Amino acid sequence: MHEQEFDLPTPDGAMPSFAVRPERGGPHPLVLLLMDAPGIREELRDMARRLAGVGYVVLLPNLYYRAGRDAVFSPEVLTHGSAEHQRMRAIRTKMTIPPVLRDIAAIFAWADTQAEVRPGPAGAHGYCMSGPYALAAAAHFPGRVAAAASFYGTWLVSAAEASPHLSFARARAEHYIACAEHDELAPLPMVEELRGHFAAAGASGEIELHPGVHHGFAFPARWCYDKPAAERHWERLIALYRRHLG
Repeated sequence: MHEQEFDLPTPDGAMPSFAVRPERGGPHPLVLLLMDAPGIREELRDMARRLAGVGYVVLLPNLYYRAGRDAVFSPEVLTHGSAEHQRMRAIRTKMTIPPVLRDIAAIFAWADTQAEVRPGPAGAHGYCMSGPYALAAAAHFPGRVAAAASFYGTWLVSAAEASPHLSFARARAEHYIACAEHDELAPLPMVEELRGHFAAAGASGEIELHPGVHHGFAFPARWCYDKPAAERHWERLIALYRRHLG
C-alpha cells in the first residue's frame, strides 16, 4: 500500500493527515476515517490500512489540529484522570460540528485534485466523538457522502442545534449506527429515542445495538475490546461501502 503523511490545507490552518491507498487498480473511492477522542495513534492508522486493503483511499485527519501540532497523546490518555487524559479533555470539550464540516469540505477539495481518488461518492465513518461528525457530513454533503457510519457515537440526541438526530431528514446516504449495550455516553434510553427520530425521518439504513459490549469495543488496545463484535463492525462497514462506493 501507499502511505502519506501531509498537511491538508483548511480555512483554519494546516491539518495533519494520514492517507493510505492500494498499490494497484486505482483510482479508488474515498473514505474518511474520523478519530475518536484519544486522537491520532497507530491503532487508527492500522484501521485505515485495513480499509485501504479492500480497495479504498482512506484519509485519517487529526481533527485536533486547531489546538496545535502537539495535539497527539501518549497511551496514558486512556487512563482517566491522567495528565494526558486531562490535556485531551481540554481540547475535546471545545470540539463542535460546524468546524469539522469545514474540515470535511477541505478534504473533498483536496480529494478532487488527487488522480488516485475516484470522482463520485465517498464514505465517512466515525468512532466515539466523531460518530456525530460522520452523520452530520451525510446531511451537509448529500451529493457526496453516500454512506455514513457511527460506531458508539456519543450524545447522538441532545439539545444542541447540530445534534445528530436532527440530520437524518437532510441526508441521502445509507446510515449504519452501531451502539454498545453498555455505554454511558449513549445510554439505552437515548438509543431508543434515536430509533424514533430515525424512523420519523424516513432515514435509510439501520441502528444496531451490539449486546454485551462496552463503548470502545472495536479498538484492539482497549480493555473492552471484543473481537467478535469488532469483526462484526468490519463486516457491517465494508458491506456498507461496497453497496455504495464499489
